[in-house]
Amino acid sequence: MGWFEKGKATVDGADKKTLGEGVFRRCDDCGETSLETEFAANNEVCPLCGFHYKLRGERWVETLLDENSFTVLDEGLVSIDPLGFVDSKKYPDRVSASQKKTGLEDAILVGEGTIEGRPVQFGVFMFRFMGGSMGSVVGEKLTRMFERGAEKKQPVILLSASGGARMQEGILSLMQMGKSVAALGRVRDAGAPFISVLLNPTTGGVAASFALLGDVNIAEPKALIGFAGARVIEQTIRQTLPEGFQRAEFLVEHGMVDMICPRSEMRGTIDRILKHFVG
Repeated sequence: MGWFEKGKATVDGADKKTLGEGVFRRCDDCGETSLETEFAANNEVCPLCGFHYKLRGERWVETLLDENSFTVLDEGLVSIDPLGFVDSKKYPDRVSASQKKTGLEDAILVGEGTIEGRPVQFGVFMFRFMGGSMGSVVGEKLTRMFERGAEKKQPVILLSASGGARMQEGILSLMQMGKSVAALGRVRDAGAPFISVLLNPTTGGVAASFALLGDVNIAEPKALIGFAGARVIEQTIRQTLPEGFQRAEFLVEHGMVDMICPRSEMRGTIDRILKHFVG
């Protein structure tokens, strides 16, 4: 798999607090210190408390799919600048800088592979590229992935980690919500299952569209999942939100997510779900 160079750090978009020049790392959740190699061997999960750090999309491919089964598709799509958007820099410059920094074309990786020999369409958001934001390129790749799943009647597995729609593309980014959901409808019409895995964070327009429309919705422990931020909601409804609001555990209790699955069990869980749907 030439698109992935082994040996690189596996954290996707997360800042590390390290001691001893990368030999040790202090967990942000429990405050305890472990060897950096223990975090890496545990797929970026704290070996002491189980706190889940972000994992690079390339590592998710290796973790979930059969070895050397993944083929990247829909490469070469590039964002345009429909609004001539400028904040602290021009939008094309921001995209170019993200591409150089991350080695990615945009904020999602899609393709096809197998899980225990079963063909699947597979997508994973790349949070390190502009916070996993969804613009026209992400929406187009998602749509093509869903359409392939419908055409081939294959399961679609998507791992979401996103801050939501990409503001630099304005209404065109918001249009990707309806576009992708319409394509997902064709997957349903074809009788193929859609398994949605919600990582930390899954927010904004991604959460408000396809991410919570899986036949099975799986979340990682303590994942932040929701549309607007808690502060915005509190200011709008003028009420104090319950503790843990928008975390995976709260959403399971209230029926928005079907299950919470630790990273170490994710492949086996998806395999069992696929057996239920496709045998």
